[in-house]
Amino acid sequence: MQNRRWDILIAAVVVSLFGVLTVLSGGRALFGGSEARAAVGDAVPFVLWFNFLAGFAYVTAGIGLMLRTNWAAKLSIAILVATVLVMIAFGVHVLLGGAYEMRTVWAMSLRTVVWGVVVGLVIRNPDGPTPEPLDERP
Repeated sequence: MQNRRWDILIAAVVVSLFGVLTVLSGGRALFGGSEARAAVGDAVPFVLWFNFLAGFAYVTAGIGLMLRTNWAAKLSIAILVATVLVMIAFGVHVLLGGAYEMRTVWAMSLRTVVWGVVVGLVIRNPDGPTPEPLDERP
């Protein structure tokens, strides 16, 4: 039986659920009525759109991690890099005096940490244990 990477499986479930929640909350903020838009306060539009669209990538990466695909590790790295770049752009927006919500700082920080942990798990050994060559099996 193949050795199961429980840490990656748990991470996959977490990021999949995180992705679904991100799509739902982002969709509500972007496409909801005036009440929903008012509830987000001074949300930064490019951050809001990035998070909404990234939610779909989170779910895709989570499914790929559950299935132990090679591309899921690459997608996880891409999500982390994109999140860091958006975080930097958000920081510039704040430094230039743009309006923002403090919860955006916390949310982007959480996203960066979560994807940093996921990437750390998958690059440690993305495919699990190295299988034995066929000619060396009993």
